[in-house]
Amino acid sequence: MAVVVAPTRVVIGEDDVLLREGTARLLAEAGFDVVGQAGDAEDFLRKALAHKPDVAVVDIQMPPGHGDDGLQAALELRQRVPQVGVLVLSQYYDDRYAVELIGDSAEGVGYLLKERVGDVEAFTDAVARVAAGGSALDPEVVGRMLGRRRRNGPLDELSPREHDVLAQLAEGKSNQGIAEALVVTNAAVEKHVTSIFQKLGLETSATGHRRVLAALTYLREPRL
Repeated sequence: MAVVVAPTRVVIGEDDVLLREGTARLLAEAGFDVVGQAGDAEDFLRKALAHKPDVAVVDIQMPPGHGDDGLQAALELRQRVPQVGVLVLSQYYDDRYAVELIGDSAEGVGYLLKERVGDVEAFTDAVARVAAGGSALDPEVVGRMLGRRRRNGPLDELSPREHDVLAQLAEGKSNQGIAEALVVTNAAVEKHVTSIFQKLGLETSATGHRRVLAALTYLREPRL
């Protein structure tokens, strides 16, 4: 008897009606089950708590306060229902939001710039990764955070290629994904990842959150 795999369930929080409906349609066409939509942070949190989806996609800036209400709702959701993945969308880059959202664990967390929604394959892949307990950090956010690092930090010990691998790793990509992006072998990526862990003082582990923490260990340190 064939095993029927239920589609990934999603709740969306976005105050822009067109973007909310567009995101819902995009995800539905990609095979996701959009079980709830909300136009403000309070309604988003209510629906996410009620439906307990696999992943919640939410804009950082939402009514009623039009500040970081969406982010605060996402943080409360993670605290109350840790098994629900959270992917936040931001109009602008702000590494404080990424660090606050990730906290002590990057499992089931994503942070993307809104413009990334237009790249359907990248966006749906990020939603799926977060729903499965992985992570997804926007490549531009990772690049800017790495670019603002202080001198004489732990990453100074890394080789140029290890820097490249770390940036890809921080986005949440698998070794296969890194190998394809950098046009190298899986074996080469594995070697670089192991070296990165060792140089940053992190115990080698195959878990997704440990991989992202390899980047966050550095990113949380003071910058110039």
